[in-house]
Amino acid sequence: MAKTVITFGTFDVFHIGHLRILERARALGDRLVVGVSSDHLNFKKKQKYPVFSEHDRRSIVSALACVDEVFSEESLEWKGKYISTYNADILVMGDDWAGRFDEFKSLCEVIYLPRTENISTTEILAAVRATSA
Repeated sequence: MAKTVITFGTFDVFHIGHLRILERARALGDRLVVGVSSDHLNFKKKQKYPVFSEHDRRSIVSALACVDEVFSEESLEWKGKYISTYNADILVMGDDWAGRFDEFKSLCEVIYLPRTENISTTEILAAVRATSA
């Protein structure tokens, strides 16, 4: 039986860490569905908007060979709804979120994958800002 994997993220300033976690998530199943955080959700979470628009971030993620479907994540509280809507068998998140999504184990398997070492969007943006200052 085909397995659907779902994951979520902002995917702003797309980098090799984003690609690696998506490729590893896809390797766990037959289909990868990705929820890209909406601009509104990002502002609500971080009090700032992403560098790239929601439309551009969705376009980048949907162009990847390992990704089968992309949707806008509008609310953190709807993760269970998204898991059910896309009939996900596995929820994948980075291990920096370890334990925070265990509540969904009644809906699907929950797997936390290690993040790619020595790379983060926050660090990339800080380096760019320092260079341009």
